[in-house]
Amino acid sequence: MDYSGVYRLAEEIKRSDEYRAYHDIKDDVMTDETTAALVKEYRKLQVTLQVAAMNGHSPDETDMQRFQGISALLFGKPSVSQFLLSEMRLQQMVGDVFKIITDASGLQMDIPGF
Repeated sequence: MDYSGVYRLAEEIKRSDEYRAYHDIKDDVMTDETTAALVKEYRKLQVTLQVAAMNGHSPDETDMQRFQGISALLFGKPSVSQFLLSEMRLQQMVGDVFKIITDASGLQMDIPGF
């Protein structure tokens, strides 16, 4: 297979508004050690809660309270809020690309949301 189209896609992603917005603010936000630690914990809790939901389980109350508290702290700071929202937009774009590729391949991907 000729991968040149894939490399062109990678370059297109790097030129996208979503990619630039995310990378323009990422380093500024993540240089603060406290913010970086909170973002790491936020992501960890987010995945934990999502896995529980995908498995049909109720979220752990402690995890849910921690997630809500950390979310309030992070989204209360405009620069961090902007960073997290830009990250979500980039993740959505990459998810869309993944869906297009898996649909084209005919592979059955049992991933919720795809």
